[in-house]
Amino acid sequence: MPPDRKPYHRADEDTRRQALITATLALVAEGGAQAATVRAIAQKAGVTAGLIRHYFQGKDALMAAAYAHLMHRMTADSAAVLRTAPHDPKARLAAFVTAALCPPVVDGEALVLWAAFMQETHRDPAMRQTHAQTYLAFRDQLQSLIADLLGHSAPQDLRRLAIACNAVIDGLWMEGCALPDAFAMGELVDLGLHAVGAILGADLAGQSAQGTPVSTQSNMKVPA
Repeated sequence: MPPDRKPYHRADEDTRRQALITATLALVAEGGAQAATVRAIAQKAGVTAGLIRHYFQGKDALMAAAYAHLMHRMTADSAAVLRTAPHDPKARLAAFVTAALCPPVVDGEALVLWAAFMQETHRDPAMRQTHAQTYLAFRDQLQSLIADLLGHSAPQDLRRLAIACNAVIDGLWMEGCALPDAFAMGELVDLGLHAVGAILGADLAGQSAQGTPVSTQSNMKVPA
């Protein structure tokens, strides 16, 4: 009888692809985008350099995939709270804003990665496209929550409100990541809820984001 062959699993390919993304994120976090050379990525992932082209068109494509992974992970971490949030639109929006301004989303290493990848958007169209897609993914989630809160509003008005609220969250996120010790426990969240609530004319700060941590401290490492 012929020897048994190990069945092919798509998961094996996904695992190798994810290992390359994780290695890229780790190298960028350690030394910036310039540290993520093909040789260094392959060595850190424990694969041959040629395998990168098997899963990606090249290093630029791998960098864009790593950036997308980082941003989608942060959006998913912000939105995860909605699975257990109350059905009340105001409470759901408050929970989302709270999660976006708490660990694991607020994290110094995430800011380092974001800043490094943002530099690449000026030279690489694929990185710019990735930035646009991930920015819109977060903003669209925020706009949907705003629409639920406000009810019938013109799409253009909802878009402008989402842009303004997103700008507040982004600014506080950057400050919280860069200077976590500058904020008291829960202060970043409180500022975010008051500011977003003021834009929308809603008392978000009065809502309970039960089950969502309010610490601005984080020990999160590179997202897997």
